[in-house]
Amino acid sequence: MLKIAKFGGSSCASAEQFRKVREIVAAEESRRFIVVSAPGKRDAKDTKVTDLLYQLYEAAEQRDSVDRLLTRIEERYQDIIGGLGIDFSLHEDFAEIRRQLEDGASRDYAASRGEYLNAKLMAAYLGFPFVDAAELITFHSDGSCDFERTAERTEAVLRELDCAVVPGFYGADSAGNTVTFSRGGSDVTGSLLAAALHADLYENWTDVSGFLVADPRIVKQPEVIDYITYRELRELSYMGAGVLHEDAIFPVRREGIPIQIRNTNRPEDHGTMIVANTLKKPRFVITGIAGKKNFCSINIEKAMMNSEIGFIRKVLSVIEENGISVEHTPSGIDTLTLFIHQEELEHHEQKVLQGIQRTVNPDLIELEADLALIAVVGRGMKSARGVAGRVFSALAHEYINIKMIDQGSSEYNIIVGVRNEDFDAAIKAIYNMFVLSAK
Repeated sequence: MLKIAKFGGSSCASAEQFRKVREIVAAEESRRFIVVSAPGKRDAKDTKVTDLLYQLYEAAEQRDSVDRLLTRIEERYQDIIGGLGIDFSLHEDFAEIRRQLEDGASRDYAASRGEYLNAKLMAAYLGFPFVDAAELITFHSDGSCDFERTAERTEAVLRELDCAVVPGFYGADSAGNTVTFSRGGSDVTGSLLAAALHADLYENWTDVSGFLVADPRIVKQPEVIDYITYRELRELSYMGAGVLHEDAIFPVRREGIPIQIRNTNRPEDHGTMIVANTLKKPRFVITGIAGKKNFCSINIEKAMMNSEIGFIRKVLSVIEENGISVEHTPSGIDTLTLFIHQEELEHHEQKVLQGIQRTVNPDLIELEADLALIAVVGRGMKSARGVAGRVFSALAHEYINIKMIDQGSSEYNIIVGVRNEDFDAAIKAIYNMFVLSAK
């Protein structure tokens, strides 16, 4: 049995959290390769080390003094070292960071040092070898990850070791330049290592006991999802559900490796198992609810639109020419509606409207702003009758007007559009209908 265990920023934020990590790692011999993030927040008023490093880079770029910030960051690590009572120093590493910044090091280099330093410290504390992610994770010149080369290098380096600690979030291109993933990219590092080493399980340790049915900032103490498929997770992540970086799914999915979301502060909890497929029936008809605010709609009306060949293509070509992505395109016989991120359209609004008018000569174009999209997702929906009706009933009971509805052909999801002001109430209503009423 081989597990890759990734510990997030909250799991590595203090000496106390480091001790929890060591207990978890020691509990099972299968946890041999560990990926760590930079230290996160210790409390609500604290600042993540990565954010401090971005500030450090900006100060260096503007030729301001970096002493105060560099000292503040070093003190974060020294607090952990002192709290653990180990004989270990990062003084030379901080001196090197200063030299690199003075020589014009990149923003990615600066941001990556949080994980680099934390992995060195964690390796010393666990008694594991430290392996720099720059030796494993390879990027193309355009900033995209070279999965094939990464797998080759990871397997070649780590197969010679019984265990190791690897920093997350970054790697290097062919020229040796540091390149980072997008925020939360340590999840991707762990996934790449799991795929390259053909691991049996990828554990992702964080500060929640799994993936939740709904946003806890909206729904009080939502239920934890026991099992979720990659497909369901993809739908929910796309609509804003957090916990796991959405790009972390692809490497392990290709290898059929499950991901388990676990809580560092409650290691006895099962958490959420993310799998390719499962026969396990979900506890509720729906698996999860997620959504995003601040969309707008362009409603286009034209008589006999359905018989005009290429009508939709022409409209979408106008959107494409302006570099805008379309989220959904519900349509009728004489109507076509485009749901777009409001911020994207605002910069090109008149150009887009003019382009549509000239290209397809519609009878009417209407705009509506401040809309939200909510996705109701679940493999159990496919075999359940009346799911859409129950969604409508839940929203109607709260006097929430539905602006749009779209159901995928897979019957895995239903997406509804509501006003921004109704977003929280809509999610609560759907949760109450499918979860609270079923308990």
